[in-house]
Amino acid sequence: MNHSTTYYQSREAGVGDYLILLKPRVMSLVVFTAFIGLYMAPGHIHPVMAILTILAIAIGSGAAGALNMWYDQDIDAIMQRTQNRPIPAGKIEAEDALHLGLFLSVFSVGIIGLFINLLSAVLLAFAIIFYSIIYTMWLKRRTVQNIVIGGIAGALPPMIGWAAVTNSISVESVTLFMIIFLWTPPHFWALALKSDRDYKLANIPMLPGVAGRISTLKHILVYTVILVATSLLPFFLQMAGVYYLLFSFLLGLGFLYYAIKMFTNSNYYIRTFKYSILYLFLLFLLLAVDKL
Repeated sequence: MNHSTTYYQSREAGVGDYLILLKPRVMSLVVFTAFIGLYMAPGHIHPVMAILTILAIAIGSGAAGALNMWYDQDIDAIMQRTQNRPIPAGKIEAEDALHLGLFLSVFSVGIIGLFINLLSAVLLAFAIIFYSIIYTMWLKRRTVQNIVIGGIAGALPPMIGWAAVTNSISVESVTLFMIIFLWTPPHFWALALKSDRDYKLANIPMLPGVAGRISTLKHILVYTVILVATSLLPFFLQMAGVYYLLFSFLLGLGFLYYAIKMFTNSNYYIRTFKYSILYLFLLFLLLAVDKL
């Protein structure tokens, strides 16, 4: 491929392609959980500063997504699930994605550091670096625990939102972190069971391909049980009331139902994956509604 062809292809990219590069679906969950962390935090933050915080977190999330797609372009081209992403599809040049990711990283951390506080900036920078370098470049291709350890990055947004208001890390914000951290493995392993062939082709050591289906399902069940127990902590920490306790427990029972059904029905792999997203969204929404 000559230089002129490459340039032509990169010029063909539309706004939608650049949005895909920022992983908008991941970003939406990041933004939502960050907002709940900010909303749940004790104290006051000016609405303009709150919007600026959420915007910076969204941009930081997009930056990490772009850097992830830049580095993973080789395996994205192999996997059926990711072949149509902008870089393997030839719509965006890999170098452009790298430059965009680096610029947005510096911009998002700079904004939150200048206008909010240093702690939230450090946490955002850590989340971007952890996802882009430690997870994407190191853990993902080397260890079966990739998604477990890598989940640290995705669990940080509510802590960043909390820190933006309080300029501190507390037991409450760590609890919000732990809920997402424990949610990530069963959420992602359900998808990995469905995409097992893809990961094997790309030589990514996901749990189903390394340990097998039954072992993966047992891991999902164990993590789900611990997650459901942890999801009740906001009540005992007086972050939420009895309505939260009741409905979060019912949501957790739903998650356990799906985790158990996967043992006998492979059609539940993708259903469990979809339910897990709904579960996290409703759980954090419950916290906000309960506070109201």
